[in-house]
Amino acid sequence: MTSRRNGGLGRRGFILSGAATAAGLASPALAQGFFENTVEMEEAISRNYRRNMSSFRSLQWQPFFDNLRNGAILVDINSRALHFWSEDESVYKLYPTSVPLSEDLTRRGRTEVVRKVEGPEWRPTPAMKKRNPEWPDYVGPGPDNPLGTHALYLSWQYYRIHGTHDTRKIGRRSSNGCIGLYNEHIAELFQLAPNGAQVLLI
Repeated sequence: MTSRRNGGLGRRGFILSGAATAAGLASPALAQGFFENTVEMEEAISRNYRRNMSSFRSLQWQPFFDNLRNGAILVDINSRALHFWSEDESVYKLYPTSVPLSEDLTRRGRTEVVRKVEGPEWRPTPAMKKRNPEWPDYVGPGPDNPLGTHALYLSWQYYRIHGTHDTRKIGRRSSNGCIGLYNEHIAELFQLAPNGAQVLLI
């Protein structure tokens, strides 16, 4: 889906402002500064926001980011959606995603894109191999690769935003920790999001 930046906040803005106020914050800018280095407070913002999120919808970037330097990616685990804003605010994208199977596989917080790979290789993590010893140690690029056609590697070890050849996974809790997109969507995001793009998972 593609949408242009909305001029007003409307009901969405009211809901998101309410979430920030519930966390004891006066404004999105203050919220960003206050939560920047505090894991517990990042989790509080996530909990407040998830309570108010009821559907797959477009959002404004201001409640989540101080600025759009290098572009910004917001992944909402609850609504299973990825939002992207370009640095100059000329592009806004909203994509359906797959999300981790369970809470223990889910990570939330701030990270960034550190590497971009077209035709990624895949190796199961040690934890995956322990859970699924029958899995291969390596899968090269191609139709059998779980990472699809493109992957954005994050600063967190083993975490990626990537494509998938199994389109049944999108919109579901179906991953081992990563965020999955349709291949055509990750190809588009791959072109839009540079290395250094901000990423927030809530």
